[in-house]
Amino acid sequence: MKTAELRSLAPELDPLCMGMGWTDSDLDKPRVIVESTFGDSHPGSAHLMSLVDAACRGIRAGGGTPARYFATDICDGMAQGHDGINYSLASRDTIANLIEIHVNATPFEGGVYIASCDKGLPANLMGLGRVNIPAVVATGGVMASGPDLYTLEMIGASSARFKRGEISAETFSKHQHDACPSCGACSFMGTAGTMQVMAESLGLMLPGSALLPAVGGEIEAAAEAAGRAVMQLVERELKPRDIVTLQSFENAIMVHAAISGSTNAILHLPAIAHDFGIRIDAGTFERLHKSAHYLLDIRPAGRWPAEYFHYVGGVPAVMEEIRSMLHLDVLTVTGRILGENLDDLKASDYYARCEAKLAKTGLKREEILRHFDKPIGDRGTIAILTGNLAPDGAVVKHSAVPVEMHQAVLRARPFDSEEEAIAAVLQHDIKPGDAVFVRYEGPRGSGMPEMFYTTEAISSDVELAKSIALITDGRFSGASKGPAIGHVSPEAAEGGPIALVEEADLVEIDIPARRLSLIGVKGENKTPAEMDAILAERRANWTPRPSRFTSGVLKLFSENATSPMQGGYMD
Repeated sequence: MKTAELRSLAPELDPLCMGMGWTDSDLDKPRVIVESTFGDSHPGSAHLMSLVDAACRGIRAGGGTPARYFATDICDGMAQGHDGINYSLASRDTIANLIEIHVNATPFEGGVYIASCDKGLPANLMGLGRVNIPAVVATGGVMASGPDLYTLEMIGASSARFKRGEISAETFSKHQHDACPSCGACSFMGTAGTMQVMAESLGLMLPGSALLPAVGGEIEAAAEAAGRAVMQLVERELKPRDIVTLQSFENAIMVHAAISGSTNAILHLPAIAHDFGIRIDAGTFERLHKSAHYLLDIRPAGRWPAEYFHYVGGVPAVMEEIRSMLHLDVLTVTGRILGENLDDLKASDYYARCEAKLAKTGLKREEILRHFDKPIGDRGTIAILTGNLAPDGAVVKHSAVPVEMHQAVLRARPFDSEEEAIAAVLQHDIKPGDAVFVRYEGPRGSGMPEMFYTTEAISSDVELAKSIALITDGRFSGASKGPAIGHVSPEAAEGGPIALVEEADLVEIDIPARRLSLIGVKGENKTPAEMDAILAERRANWTPRPSRFTSGVLKLFSENATSPMQGGYMD
């Protein structure tokens, strides 16, 4: 064991551990880090200590000695509406760095990684890929929906309606009280839910354990099972990089398409792959999504809260439906290949237990998870757009875009911050046919915050939702829906074409053709050659903006982050 080797090199190690109450027997066993984002930071992390304790029980039962470590995450929801959201993406890399420090500064034979939400879970996946010791992921599951199935992703639209005077203060207050009735990830397929599903789809979680109900004994049992499972991986010396391959990421992307997952996965999966020594890019998503079947009718793109995901069988049920499109021979943390895991679940009572919970909703399985041959859509759920406005690409969740906006020519309305843009929307300064640009909000510009309130203000306006687009080098909340195009690369702070857009430029959006281009100036069409010359002249006159950040983590992040379409990680 690595632990034994380092104990012989560092005579202080044993007495320091004894100072924590460890016995000689504890010292002689394989040592396993239990890394979590536990903290009173948000509902996705506040309940994780019970899962940490459960994982520790499993590790002890498997013959190991657990050690609890913590890297608390922040909440994107709590950071919304102010400059706190600028820290969101940087927090992912910071947590991953801390995991690297924790594991490499002290000897461990394996790890259980516990997180629930938007940045904490991708960070743990990045970190465990870097340190590459036997590992199992457990998650904090999903909260229940509130009365009348109210869920948090609805609050942005409620806020916009309240500010426009369309609902009363009493109604808005009720919505706030109903949105988060318990701990767990928010009950829609936002980034938190998506990344729980991605962790299991990569083979790093025990089958069927993503998005379990956050309250109750089932999720604690799953965490305890994760503790036992990691001891089997330690015994076999089976590490994450032995399990996760390019084919594993391709499986995850196919599942991402089937569930209409958050566009933030296009940030996180390439960053995670990078820490596994694997390269995936925008082209990987485009290639796989083109023929993927979209099956899951869960919010924000669908009708039902995410708590229903487990009731129809969770990730295994989705994988069964798209089985013909998956690599079934990839390894998983069970020590078995994916196809064997799926067969084992079918032979068990797993689906019967799920169906018993589904029966209480009064819904049929097909109302939530479609069959493969009767999909909601058969061309995936996201598209990568390129053109003279986004030479390195931009992302749009076309499954959430009104059909009227799949092909359109719009007038540019550029803004250099989200604050300016949302003010224009709420003051009715944005009209049908406009393309609202929010720029200098990429990783190097401002840390790549979400444009949540702006997208909600647009999507909650019946007229604007079907007649304008929001285009940004920033990103969107996993709760967002509507005509939103993000991750435009290169970003404005790097001198990308989005920085050169001027008022009343003509913008062509063509999702079927995967194009995002400037095609005219001041309302007048130009040839491609003329447009290239105009952009070249504007670029010659463009002056880079001084960084907004002169110290601290955001200075470090903005100076070293890769482009949005590369994953926005610090390189």
